[in-house]
Amino acid sequence: MSNQQESRQRQAKVLRVFRKVHRVTGALLFIFFFIVAITGLLLGWKKNSKGYLLAKSYKGISAETKNWLSVDSLSKNAVHYLRDSVDAGLTTTIDRIDFRPEKGMVKFLFTEHFTALQLDASTGELLHVETRRADFIEKIHDGSIVDQYLNIASGSFKLFYTTVMGLALLLFTITGFWLWYGPKRMRAKK
Repeated sequence: MSNQQESRQRQAKVLRVFRKVHRVTGALLFIFFFIVAITGLLLGWKKNSKGYLLAKSYKGISAETKNWLSVDSLSKNAVHYLRDSVDAGLTTTIDRIDFRPEKGMVKFLFTEHFTALQLDASTGELLHVETRRADFIEKIHDGSIVDQYLNIASGSFKLFYTTVMGLALLLFTITGFWLWYGPKRMRAKK
């Protein structure tokens, strides 16, 4: 057998291995790739969803921070509105507060649910109640939704999930490229 035939046989063997790895990995991770693709698409469109995935930011009466209420007063108002205007059964632990100085608005986000409240920073009045659909989609996208529902504070599922998905995507890229390039290379050597 000539060196050229041996080389072609080795290349053909490598192609068969790459094809099998590509096929098996795709079959095993199909549902996860599907979820990542759909949620990624939705996240890419969140600002263009006409407020459905990401609510618009409402304006307060003053962008001058010297006219604003204290953070403590605004927080108390947010908790009051959450209990009285949204759902008294929701937890009131604040996850973060987004200040929007140019809008004169403060947004309160809570830890265990996807409700957010926009308050006028000067008056403390409720401007808007929103469901943070984009945050929910992002948690599905990166796997942190599992950490949240199983109360895994370390985020270990998200780390595992993103590692597996990232490595699988890298493997798909390499094997997919070789499945495209390998036959071209073999034909060129004829």
